[in-house]
Amino acid sequence: MSQAPAIISAAPRPNAPADATPEADDEFAIGEAERRAITVPPEWHGERLDRALAALVPEFSRNYLSQLIEDGALEVAGAPVTKPSRKVKAGEALTLELRPTPMSQAFVPQAIPLDVVYEDEHLAVINKPAGMVVHPAAGNWSGTLLNALLARDPRAAQLPRAGIVHRLDKDTSGLMVVARTRAAMDALVAAIAARDVHREYIALAHRTWGLAPQREVDAPIGRDARHRLRMAVVDLQRQPGKTAQTEFSLLQDADGGCLLRCVLRTGRTHQIRVHAAHIHHPLVGDTLYGGTPAAGMTRQALHARRLSFVHPVTGQALAWQAPLPADLAAALTEWGLTMPDDDSAAATTVSAPQGG
Repeated sequence: MSQAPAIISAAPRPNAPADATPEADDEFAIGEAERRAITVPPEWHGERLDRALAALVPEFSRNYLSQLIEDGALEVAGAPVTKPSRKVKAGEALTLELRPTPMSQAFVPQAIPLDVVYEDEHLAVINKPAGMVVHPAAGNWSGTLLNALLARDPRAAQLPRAGIVHRLDKDTSGLMVVARTRAAMDALVAAIAARDVHREYIALAHRTWGLAPQREVDAPIGRDARHRLRMAVVDLQRQPGKTAQTEFSLLQDADGGCLLRCVLRTGRTHQIRVHAAHIHHPLVGDTLYGGTPAAGMTRQALHARRLSFVHPVTGQALAWQAPLPADLAAALTEWGLTMPDDDSAAATTVSAPQGG
């Protein structure tokens, strides 16, 4: 296969997600670095170097160009210049090396092992481990599920987000479905929107339950105005957000904690974690939402245990159940909790160590 020419572009590369758009520092690049020769026109005489470059190389952001300058990617009359604030002169010859950004390297295949519990020509079901990011983002540009899918199936490069139709948080383990064809992807997205995909989680939460065995939480979720990394229950009359519903069922109670079954009615970012904290039962290990490490759990104690839906092509009813990961199973043992043979069994109360 011939190698593509070295081209730097602010447009999404061909196998980038369909919804990826370059903004702020999110430029995309294809191939290797490009050296670009620029002559400063008279109208930019006396301006800051970074400001002039932002006008002369408009397909890239000023922040990105400033970073390139500081990294030694710019020469003026053959000499390196590393201060974005330097004033330019009319007629100066600039040579700028446009280097690929971390995002430009994100959507590439990586041979990462995956636990595939089901696969056919239309879709696959993955048991995602805790610690794996689903989609590349700031701070996690590689080693993601998307990178693994691109390496595993060449057809994934032709699909938006490599066929990913829903996500699990980085530190949440469990079952996910991914599409392998565009027809299956469109159908799965529609099924999720119509709430025809059943997703059931197991969670270990702080505090004895003390409520009715089942509780439906209907509370809108939006971005936390005081903490940009968090989501929060919001008042839609005053804040942007979306409706969100989660059903919590008590499986077993412990002295200081509880084992819950959580069923998503909607699929908002951090939904179970936000709703659990909202009803004063933050998940064990979920420090972002008020939980604390306990019983050996240093990540949120949340596992996507069951997944079921009607196959979008064959019409067959499909269902899977993933065993608890080792850390969560050990935490249950430490607290004296066990998974009921039937999750609908009546809740029981057991003793558990304090500290959670």
